[in-house]
Amino acid sequence: MNSDVMITCAVTGGGDTTKKNPHVPVTPEQIANDCIAAARAGAAIAHVHVRDPATGQGTRNISYYREVMARVADSGVDVILNLTTGMGGDFTLGEPDPLVAGPGTDFVGWQERLEHIEQLKPPICSLDCGSMNFGDQVFMNSVAHVRHLAARIQALGVKPELEVFDLGHVRLANHIFKEGLVNSPPLYQVCLGVPWGAGADTRSMQAMVDQLPAGAVWSGFGLGRMQMPMVAQAVLLGGNVRVGLEDNLFLDKGTLATNVALVQRAVEIIERLGASIISPAAARTRLGLKAV
Repeated sequence: MNSDVMITCAVTGGGDTTKKNPHVPVTPEQIANDCIAAARAGAAIAHVHVRDPATGQGTRNISYYREVMARVADSGVDVILNLTTGMGGDFTLGEPDPLVAGPGTDFVGWQERLEHIEQLKPPICSLDCGSMNFGDQVFMNSVAHVRHLAARIQALGVKPELEVFDLGHVRLANHIFKEGLVNSPPLYQVCLGVPWGAGADTRSMQAMVDQLPAGAVWSGFGLGRMQMPMVAQAVLLGGNVRVGLEDNLFLDKGTLATNVALVQRAVEIIERLGASIISPAAARTRLGLKAV
């Protein structure tokens, strides 16, 4: 069991969720405010996507990331920002020609997926470690693509959060770590319940965690109604936790969530298990990040 738990709040994501829950933040100001509020509620890390304020859809617009980071910094509230690099990996097979991109495709080269990281150099950014069927799309991250991303993220002095959705992703993440493309201690995010990756259940989490290298720092989450059960499970298996509106829109059945309420619920579960939450400063020490 982990007695000192690091909470990540994934505040918005890039999915089409804004019509399902009005609390999903959209504008840079709203996203920054939720990062700040989540930190005040107990989150050490805020995982950030940005959205087009006009449409609510996910975007890679660098100016929006810059504004979020500036607003959080100006607030004086300490929280570690983790920017996504996942936007730009979605491919829908066209009909009748599967080589022609279909509706909803957002697929770009690895350099474009890193443009905001190049300019803003956040403490952490995500690194998706493999391809998969992701809902009705294909989430494409070739081995060469992952290696290029890892090498450049390392050169920028940013810590990658290795996103693993299945056992094969863990194997690839372990391999690039062994190759020296990821600095110690490696940080893994065990992502469960995404159709069609590993399920959000005890045995799937245990199987993936059992394959992590010695000394790895890891966090886990489950989608939807399995978010809070996976909070408890991750703590019991020695890990850290992630909650937030990117992964789950409801606090209870029929009750729409806010990011603050989800963090507060996670804090309650962690403390009822007899563990404590750690501060952003303590999280930086654990992850080998520079102090601020």
